[in-house]
Amino acid sequence: MDLSDGVNPDPRRDLPSVDKLSREVAHACPELSEWAIIAASRSVLRSARSEAEDLISRGASQGEFTALIETSWAIRVAAEAGKLLAPHPVRVLNATGVVLHTNLGRSPIAAGAADAAAEAAKGYSDLELDLETGRRGNRLQEVAEKICLLSGAPAATVVNNNAAAVLLALNTLASGREVVVSRGELVEIGGSFRVPAIMERAGVKLVEVGTTNRTHPHDYENAIGPETGLLLKVHRSNFEQRGFTKEVDLQTMVEIGHAHDLPVIEDLGAGTLVDLSDRGIPREAFAPGRMALGADLVCFSGDKLIGGPQAGIILGGEATIAAVKKNPLARALRLDKMTIAALDWTLNAMLEGRAESDIPVTKMLCASGEDVAARAHKLAGMLESLGLSEVTLSVEKDTVPVGGGSLPSLELESWVVAIRGTPSGASASQIARRLREAPIPVLCRVRDDTVCLDLRTLADDELPHVVTAVEFAVR
Repeated sequence: MDLSDGVNPDPRRDLPSVDKLSREVAHACPELSEWAIIAASRSVLRSARSEAEDLISRGASQGEFTALIETSWAIRVAAEAGKLLAPHPVRVLNATGVVLHTNLGRSPIAAGAADAAAEAAKGYSDLELDLETGRRGNRLQEVAEKICLLSGAPAATVVNNNAAAVLLALNTLASGREVVVSRGELVEIGGSFRVPAIMERAGVKLVEVGTTNRTHPHDYENAIGPETGLLLKVHRSNFEQRGFTKEVDLQTMVEIGHAHDLPVIEDLGAGTLVDLSDRGIPREAFAPGRMALGADLVCFSGDKLIGGPQAGIILGGEATIAAVKKNPLARALRLDKMTIAALDWTLNAMLEGRAESDIPVTKMLCASGEDVAARAHKLAGMLESLGLSEVTLSVEKDTVPVGGGSLPSLELESWVVAIRGTPSGASASQIARRLREAPIPVLCRVRDDTVCLDLRTLADDELPHVVTAVEFAVR
């Protein structure tokens, strides 16, 4: 198109057709699948038309029109098709030190749990078959029995995540009725998940008591009326209150609730089935201890401190759990066979005393500062052997949160390999981006223009991949 007359053209006229663009890319990149090329061509051209319309509407300069017209659409399509064909999710090495990193999928399950899930996935199984009688079985019977053995709870059931567990529990015990909860516990966690929104979807009526920072037993007493269905206690998950504060503990809530014949539910969020208090994990996370205080139901995640697959575990009495299981929502929220297999393996590891050695999350949480420091020095030595010019390496002590909306008051001692300077003069943020673009991406922390590789969340067999990524990022 001749642009010499100074009149801005309509760039939409010069966009290639999907068919023409697809054929061009297929010829240049025969390794790309046809479906991906066509889908990418449509996506790229849709974006191009949108860009053109924006230029026209704002009276863009001739240079901007020229730039769009002369764009290499085939290169864009090839890149987009490559993204479509890439597997998802991809493996990422966690060098942040945050054990329960929500954006990285929270708990990495044990290799044995992954093998169990794969075995269940690739063939038929006795998921809902009693092999002895040949009749229909219960898919959750075995994992529920093992959860009861670990927790001491009379009964248990499992759904697909903790939000679902809370939703199901509330809907079962208090649908259409009032649920009393402290204002200081109406939390919002990642992804805009809010407790009041879950309560609304569960069909219960929220009754707030107390103030943001102080709630007293009499606040619950005064809120109880003929429409009250239950009392709810919510773990604050990702923040803590300090200063002029007061909250009602679970045992007191149970006493109040049971005095009025009302059930009490605790949304524990991140609970454990193994007492790790001697390793620095607060006992408040120990789910069996919460049941022992008299809660009617305790709900918590399977993919946080448990270290298993995504799941929502519910502990309770036999009659209460039976009611939960009969709720039609329970089928909509049930576990698939792969999750059951992975959870079953994880529970076996706990029952056999192998949690700290075989479950990655437990191992990382319980690792001593000395162990983490030793890995940090090992990685630093491996990086020094690369002979990277203008790069300064040091091993430094640090602290890191547990993450995953679990234990906001707990900071774990950790050790990092700090990387300062590069041959190219790139900033720490630029190096961090390059680490994410490595063949096996590495997610690090950036502090004071320093790249920090935290060894609490890196295993020995991952260190060679980290070295490869660092070499890729800084050269």
